[in-house]
Amino acid sequence: MDQLKEYYKELGVSGEVYDYAKNIESSLSERFAEFDAVAEFNQLKVLKAMKKNRISEAHLGETTGYGYDDIGREAIEGVYADIFQTEDALVRPQITCGTHALGLSLNANLRPGDEVMSPVGKPYDTLEEVIGIRPSKGSLAEYGITYAQADLKPDGSFDYEAIKQAINDRTKLVTIQRSKGYATRPTLSVERIGELISFVKDIKPSVIVMVDNCYGEFVEETEPSQAGADLVVGSLIKNPGGGLAPIGGYICGKKELIEQCAYRLTTPGLGKEVGASLGVNRQFLQGLFLAPTVVNSALKGAVFAANLYESLGFKVVPDGKESRHDIIQAVEFNDPEKLKAFCQGIQAASPVDSYVTPEPWDMPGYDSQVIMAAGAFVSGSSIELSADGPMKPPYAAYFQGGLTYPHAKYGITMSLQRMAEKGLVLL
Repeated sequence: MDQLKEYYKELGVSGEVYDYAKNIESSLSERFAEFDAVAEFNQLKVLKAMKKNRISEAHLGETTGYGYDDIGREAIEGVYADIFQTEDALVRPQITCGTHALGLSLNANLRPGDEVMSPVGKPYDTLEEVIGIRPSKGSLAEYGITYAQADLKPDGSFDYEAIKQAINDRTKLVTIQRSKGYATRPTLSVERIGELISFVKDIKPSVIVMVDNCYGEFVEETEPSQAGADLVVGSLIKNPGGGLAPIGGYICGKKELIEQCAYRLTTPGLGKEVGASLGVNRQFLQGLFLAPTVVNSALKGAVFAANLYESLGFKVVPDGKESRHDIIQAVEFNDPEKLKAFCQGIQAASPVDSYVTPEPWDMPGYDSQVIMAAGAFVSGSSIELSADGPMKPPYAAYFQGGLTYPHAKYGITMSLQRMAEKGLVLL
């Protein structure tokens, strides 16, 4: 232990900060054991799907050009469909990010005159321009697709009366964002998502329910597709890529809806038949295999961060004892300097670009400046150690990731070190 403390000191962490963090960690063994049990369950689930689809070395190869008869690509999509218990899946490197996957799903399954509705408040910032909440070229609004919204109640519960009033004859698709995004509302559990889906389907059985599953995969033993979602959508540079996928997104769901998505991704008449894997099949499969334990590490880091900053008097969402339904940990600083110091500490703990000092900047798709710490092997990967936040009240940092728990722990400890050095916290 003395040698470990010395390593921390060599990496910039004072003895006082180390001792403070170590004291917090010592109280978390029971929570960590719970996460380990979920990770074991999900590891076996992934392994079962890979065995069922008879994954072999032949599936790890690459195709180029049109990508006809890419057996690896087809096997990966079979594995995803089995893990999420859906009829079909679309898992492609041509899907560039989570926002792209969501926009693709919306554009593929909505037509002029339809309406998309959110029963959980405003969606994540980058979807505002996709939908047309903020005007943008090529938005759904430009194609005559309207948007309606029911806000959550102040306590985070669903406003069922408002949802009922918002659903009408033109409501074609209901989109549910599982994670909090840049908000400090609770993340939705699979159980709560299932209750909401049942309520919506009772009002209009034909409606398509899409769940933005980003940051939530493998956090629980079930996924929203097992709770009635028609489509579940996410990014491979988040949880299911396991830190190895260099790009990509997935859409799992009903076969007819996936077919629509494939036609939109490529072109009508071609659909899933084209799209070369370009050598990423190995990373997609190996990353997926590792994902349950990588998510486990990220969850431990999130709970460590919650308990540490809660002990210093900051509001954290979720709090240090709440159940977890995604990997994101929000810490409200109500001070731009504290937010910047936090992110700078995370960056200093990174294996890549640790010498860089992050500053707020105008990121595409956001309505305010954003500060982001992301010294990752895969650019922008938020399953790796990262933190970001919009430079506006309540000046909250959104921390996520950590391919290993020891790295996540060091990152959080380093964020506290930066704040202590600047006199922004007192231990």
